[in-house]
Amino acid sequence: MSQPVFDNRLRPAVELWVAGLLLGLAAFLLHQPVWLSPLMPGLAQWAAMAILLLALWRGWQGAGILRYRANLKRLPTYVLDADDIPLSRHKLFLGKGFQWTQVHSQRLVEARSPGGRRWIQPGRLYLWARTLELRHEHQPRMQWLLSRTRANAWWNPLKPLPPVGGDPALHGVGVEDERDTWIDLFDRVAHTLVLGTTRVGKTRLAELLVTQDIRRGEIVVVFDPKGDTELLARMWAECLRAGRLDQFHIFHLGFPEISERYNPVGSFGRVTEVASRIAGQLPGSGNSATFKEFAWRFTNIVANALVALGRRPDYTAIARYVTNIEPLMMEYYAFWFDREGIENWREQVNTIAQNIDPKSLTMALKSRDFKAIAYTQFAKARDLYDPVADGLRSAFEYDKTYFDKLTASLLPLLEKLTTGKSGELLAPHYGDRNDKRPILDWMTVIRQRDVVYVGLDALSDAEVAGAVGNSMFADLTSIAGQLYKHGDNLGLPELPGHQRAKIAIHADEFNELVGNEFIPLLNKAGGSGVQVTAYTQTASDIEAGIGEKPKAGQIQGNLNTLIMLRVKNEETAAVLTDQLPKVRIYTKTAQSAVTDNNDPDSSVDFTSSNSDRITEAEADILTPADLVSLPKGQAFALLDGGKLYKLRLPLAGADPLLPKDMHTIIRWVRETRLGEGG
Repeated sequence: MSQPVFDNRLRPAVELWVAGLLLGLAAFLLHQPVWLSPLMPGLAQWAAMAILLLALWRGWQGAGILRYRANLKRLPTYVLDADDIPLSRHKLFLGKGFQWTQVHSQRLVEARSPGGRRWIQPGRLYLWARTLELRHEHQPRMQWLLSRTRANAWWNPLKPLPPVGGDPALHGVGVEDERDTWIDLFDRVAHTLVLGTTRVGKTRLAELLVTQDIRRGEIVVVFDPKGDTELLARMWAECLRAGRLDQFHIFHLGFPEISERYNPVGSFGRVTEVASRIAGQLPGSGNSATFKEFAWRFTNIVANALVALGRRPDYTAIARYVTNIEPLMMEYYAFWFDREGIENWREQVNTIAQNIDPKSLTMALKSRDFKAIAYTQFAKARDLYDPVADGLRSAFEYDKTYFDKLTASLLPLLEKLTTGKSGELLAPHYGDRNDKRPILDWMTVIRQRDVVYVGLDALSDAEVAGAVGNSMFADLTSIAGQLYKHGDNLGLPELPGHQRAKIAIHADEFNELVGNEFIPLLNKAGGSGVQVTAYTQTASDIEAGIGEKPKAGQIQGNLNTLIMLRVKNEETAAVLTDQLPKVRIYTKTAQSAVTDNNDPDSSVDFTSSNSDRITEAEADILTPADLVSLPKGQAFALLDGGKLYKLRLPLAGADPLLPKDMHTIIRWVRETRLGEGG
């Protein structure tokens, strides 16, 4: 076995003492060259220069010891201005980092050992300075002194740092190895999962990735359930910087006056998707499964009838006909009879309605319109059959009380989706010329290579936010299937030359958006150019959002790139640590022994020995405790086929294009999209 190697940098920087002595000797030789060589003073000068070089080399080594120890206590600030964010057509920039190996695990063990910890604890001078600052920080003279001492020098112990918390040694053990870290864009179609508790840098990472996607000219869709105005402002600024502001779309439930409109059930590949998107928001476990299936069937009946009549389904129409199916059934029956070319059917239906005996009706039909009953009796008498009409008839013949019980969970959801200004956004009137807000269409977005921000305002109404976000995911999944087969021209000859474009989807608070429709988007949409980056707090969030552990595991299994910031529970940390190998860790223990000599004739009274004992043990290359103690803005990541990297995200620097508040964006929307002028 090879001899283990220790850094041995957690010790006194003796190189500085050697450098000081050598500098003194070099200075003496330069000042008194005749002392060394009375006959050849130039020889002493050359010797002094050689000694000076040796002193500089030893001084550099000593400074390295100090830098290493300083980085274990506090890292240098990493700030990146917006204009300085790197951009590549082939790779994605993640920040500064290094590949974590056994060497870094070994260094971390040494830094946390009792012998190593004493070298990275705050010194007496630092503690005294901090105490003095806290006692006298309100005095004018002390404030002036602090302003002088708080310079941007790396060595200044009083320089204020961002309150990132955590253990800086996790990155300090490899900060000398850190480089700009990139991943290949080809790996993004395998999808990415970002885990981290609140306020540790997920949104900052999202801004960094979205910025590059916008500048690269890709189709970008950002789902933000909270409606973070900072993220919206960042996207607006980046579109302005990239010259893509005319391609920027805003859908925001929290700002309906400037939001584009969107029909979550208006576009589909199969009409059954309409019912799936709506019923998918209902609880489906236990006794609720039966009610969910009925809600799906009834919604599907309404959607089929609307499509057959040439009308686009929306939440308002479905809510209307769920409450009262008679008008839709009568409208469709009239359309059906005209399509069949039946002569004088209206007179015959009226005659049947006038001759209906209420006593002959079932309890379910006694409260129904006699003319609607006449439609069904006329079709039955003529032995006519149509699947859509038959579905409408079966729903029409349900007992009203029984029907209301079956739709008890569907109706409240539809009412939430159709009430107020949000309802106007989600059920747009396509022919309304007074409403100048554009209508968002995903296929148009894809063809024009646009950028879309989706703010769902989940803090105001989480149920509506989840329903809309899930429906959007289902819509995108349907479109991904069309893209996979045809590209974005859908096989139409009048749209030649279009190719499958890369679609970068960023889903913040992923647990509030995930649903059954999301699984095929991860499984199969990579071939359509869809690349998903999902952000959430814990691994349990996905299971809570989807409702089933096997499906949650299926989703996690399709998110192949993993970036984990600070987390707060062991289960989430295990998502990363369970994938890592074991390593051999060495520890060094000082041993001392004394043995008495009982021989009275010997001149030796005792013998002593001192040694260092090196032990080897198998350990985790990374533990869940390490992930819990990560500073803000730092992460571990599995990249490039399972290689472990330690990352440090840049703090946001200066950006002259970033709007200070929402008023700038609101004014821009009103001037450019709504035509309201200044």
